[in-house]
Order: sequence, then C-alpha cells, then structure tokens
Amino acid sequence: MRIDGDGLYLVAGAALLVGAILPRLLRRYAISAPIAFVGAGLLLGLAVDRSHLSPIAEPGLTKHLAELTILIALMGVGLAIDRPIGWQRWRTTWRLLLIAMPACIAAVAGAGWLLGLAPATALLLGAVLAPTDPVLASDVQVQGPSTGEGAEPEEDDEVRFALTSEAGLNDALAFPFVYAAVFAATKGAIGDWGIEWLAWDLAGRTLIGIAVGAGAGRLLGKMAFGAPSRTFRLADSREPVLALAMTLGVYGLTQVLHGYGFLAVFVAALTLRAAERGHDFHAELHSFIEELEHILTWGILLLLGVAITGGILKPLTVTGVVIGVALVLVIRPLTAWVALQRTPLRRSERWVTAAFGVRGVGSVYYLAYAGPEFRADLPWLWATVAFTVVLSVLVHGVAATPLMRMLDLRRGGDQD
Repeated sequence: MRIDGDGLYLVAGAALLVGAILPRLLRRYAISAPIAFVGAGLLLGLAVDRSHLSPIAEPGLTKHLAELTILIALMGVGLAIDRPIGWQRWRTTWRLLLIAMPACIAAVAGAGWLLGLAPATALLLGAVLAPTDPVLASDVQVQGPSTGEGAEPEEDDEVRFALTSEAGLNDALAFPFVYAAVFAATKGAIGDWGIEWLAWDLAGRTLIGIAVGAGAGRLLGKMAFGAPSRTFRLADSREPVLALAMTLGVYGLTQVLHGYGFLAVFVAALTLRAAERGHDFHAELHSFIEELEHILTWGILLLLGVAITGGILKPLTVTGVVIGVALVLVIRPLTAWVALQRTPLRRSERWVTAAFGVRGVGSVYYLAYAGPEFRADLPWLWATVAFTVVLSVLVHGVAATPLMRMLDLRRGGDQD
C-alpha cells in the first residue's frame, strides 16, 4: 500500500497522537521515545512512497528541517539552564568543548584516513559526527528553568548540566571544522586557506555569533521584563511566542552578518534567562519551545526510519560500521573521560558524562549542508551517519534511564 496526497495528513495526525502518548507510556521503561519513533518510521516506510523522503533525494528539505529543529532545541536548552555562565562555573563544559570535541574529531578523522578515506572526507566525517545533540539527549539533560520563590540559582546535577551546556555550544562549534573539510576538498592544500580559516571561520564568525546573541538577548530581556510601556513588556502579557520570534530573528540576523547562528541563538537564550532569573515567564517560554521541539523531533525521527526502510543503509561498509561503533563506544567515552580530569565530577559521574555523547540531528544537518561538495562519497557518508545516529539512539536510549537513576540514588545516599 502507498499513501500520498490527503493520506499524508492522516499519517501526520496519527504520528502526532502517538508522539503525545509515547513519552508517558515509556516513562517507566528503559526504552526512550526516540527509539520508538525510529521504529515507527521503519514501519511507516513500508506504507508510504519513499522516493521523495530520502536526505539524498531531498537535501534542501533535510537541511532546513534539521536546521529548524536544532534552532528550537538550542533556544530550549538555553532557557533551561539555571547556572550563570562563567569560566569556573562552566569548567566541565569548557573541557568537553576545548579538549574532548577536537580530540573526537581528530580521532574519527584519523581512523577514517587509516581505513582508506580521502583526507577531506575523513575530516568531514569527524566534524559531522562531533557535535553531541541538544535534540535527542533530553533524557540526560536539565529538565527546565527553576523559577519563582525559593528557586535554586544553579543546577545541583553536574552531569545533566555538563551534557546540556555541551550540546548547546558544540552544535555551533563544529561549523569551523566542517568548513575546513569543505576547503580541503575544494581549495587543496591547507597553505592555500589555513590562515583565512583561522582568522575568519574559526575566530571571526564565532565572535559575531557571541556578540549578536548577547546583544539581542540583553535587548529583548530588557524589553520583555522592564519596558516602560506595558505594550512591549511581554512578560506581563504572557506571550510565549517571544521565544520563537527571538530564535528566528537572532538566527537570521547572525546569518546575514555571516556569523554562526546556532551559537547566537544559544547565547541569546542564556542572556534572556539571566534577565529576571526568577521570573516564571521563563518557564512558560521553555514550555512553549519544548512543545515545538517535540513535534519537530518526532518528524525527524520518523523520516529517519522511513529513509532506513528506503535503503539509506545499503551503501554502508565495514569501514562505516567500525567508525560508528568506535565513536559511540570508544572514542567519545575515552576523549571525554580524559578531558574531565580535575573536575568536580565523581568517578561514576565522569563515566556517565563521557559516555553520553548522543549523536543525532546535528549530524544530519551538517552532512546535508556540506554534502554537495562530496557527491562521490555522499551515499556512503549518509549510510555511515545514519548508522551511527541509530546506534547512538539505541545505546544511549536504553542506558539513559537506569544510569541516571543510579546516579540519583548515589547522590541520595551521600546526602543521607
């Protein structure tokens, strides 16, 4: 049977209904909602016309859907973080970003090169698979902003904070390495583009993203909470669409200025969160964004399952399997474990933080973005990335609930 036209509305409605029920249904079991949605996508792929639901066939749709999903997720995690930004307060985050992430890229790229990939393709694969995901890692992230009287000013769960803040930042910080891979494929030797890359793609665009995000977040925070006119004081009118307007506006402005829009959106969310930190309007903004994120995430995962049914994994080779398994089970855990030395994390917390480098929508976006420059290897790249994402969804989805419960019990025992 094939469903098209009006029948797709029926499929979409059923998918949303399932999406509303599944998280509650699976709450007590070691099966995450992302696993169930990928499985539902596999079944859906048997019923619908799959010819136009492949990321290779529809790179533009794939890119923009993944892009929007990441943007909404970044605003959500930025609003959810209670802890004010600072070098010491965020030291676990900086270690994951500045040590673990580059080491992870280098290890994946090196493994790919040793297994026969061209240097540019190996570097692209490392950069695409580097960012941990703010979308699929909700089970191991902070759950939302603490507001109102008696709200805690900072998270007391260092593991959830580290994974949330890392996912919020490294989706943007993977971009320079993606550009480096593209330049290696199109411009040749590093001597022809290395200085420009360091000055502009690594430093310049990052600074623009930080500046635009901080400026926009500060301006909108003042307007929402302290505007002289109640017409512009959106916190009083309880208008949660501010979060969506801010997400799209900040991203668009930053992209026009050639900065990193993902970074700007996350910084803007943190800056807005810092304005009137205890105000319960933050919780309303976060709740609104969280609902949008859930809907978009369900769509991405269903389409991933459909693509698998449609044969996206056919070009997968032993090399791709080895890289995917090594990344999820060895490379990320070891690089993050080393990076997290001399942090406040206890041994068990450090292992859990190191292990939960969830791969997901960020990898889909970056490959859709850079894929046109790697057409010869594109089917294999999509097969490898899809395999790695599904492996991450399975491994981390099954492990998330029991491991986080274990840490919670250990903390409770220490408090007693």
